[in-house]
Amino acid sequence: MAIQLQLAGQEKDLGGGFIVRRLLPAARQRSVGPFIFFDHFGPVTEQPDINHDVRPHPHIGLATVTYLFEGGMMHRDSLGSTKLIEPGAINWMTSGRGIVHSERRPDSLRGSSYVMHGLQLWAALPQAHEEDEPSFAHTPASAIPEVRVGDAQVRVLVGQAFGAVSPVATFSRTLYLDVMLPAGGSLELPALAAEMALYPVQGELSVGGDVLAAGAMAVLEPGSVAAIRSAVGGRFVVIGGEPLDAPRHMWWNFVSSRKERILQAAEDWEAGRMGRVPGDDEFIPLPPTRFTPPEPIS
Repeated sequence: MAIQLQLAGQEKDLGGGFIVRRLLPAARQRSVGPFIFFDHFGPVTEQPDINHDVRPHPHIGLATVTYLFEGGMMHRDSLGSTKLIEPGAINWMTSGRGIVHSERRPDSLRGSSYVMHGLQLWAALPQAHEEDEPSFAHTPASAIPEVRVGDAQVRVLVGQAFGAVSPVATFSRTLYLDVMLPAGGSLELPALAAEMALYPVQGELSVGGDVLAAGAMAVLEPGSVAAIRSAVGGRFVVIGGEPLDAPRHMWWNFVSSRKERILQAAEDWEAGRMGRVPGDDEFIPLPPTRFTPPEPIS
């Protein structure tokens, strides 16, 4: 049997009725490889009169990894980066010691109805890189390698698999795949990383004979080969990598191996010391419930 644990996820309202399905962190599984946060949003039709823009907000100690299936969003950050995020591309923002960014509806889509559908993950930075200089890297869809493995079409978004290597640079061994299976198709998924999980975006899967519904996450047994089948056809992602090098504290948009660093980041944001997005004076304030150091993610 390849499945070690199944996670059902929880619905979260990010504001204004924009609902995401959050799989990580979970009470029974705080991380998979470096990934400590996993949100699935959509598919949802964005209407012209609804504003789901994400105002400027800060991060430390992590990398955001944004991947769209449909739609578009405009990324802007305190480094001066401005990039339209489109389907199929990987957008990797390293917060390091601190960055501020916003995610807004592109001007080209204002006044239009369109479908938004995608994933946003956070990868904890290794301790040696938690205070690195912030950066933003966009890898277009055309640069992502795609391979045929039996019945499956596999896009290697991050890391390496099945002889293909993604150009996305990471700080530790990291795996992120986008896999399409036709109706009746199958894939033998080897142990490509020390820790792995898979998540059906569309369509029910059979994993080692166990049913995995769309919207649930399966954490795989380390070292196992997962026999994956889809009776009706489906799309799923695989995430994983090396385990965290130390427990992590996580509060709001901040991640660190040191709880005092999160307290400092909260003070810095409140005092306006973390920078701003050029041309955008809005911001998301700190949550009213302040950080009280819980047990770290391990």
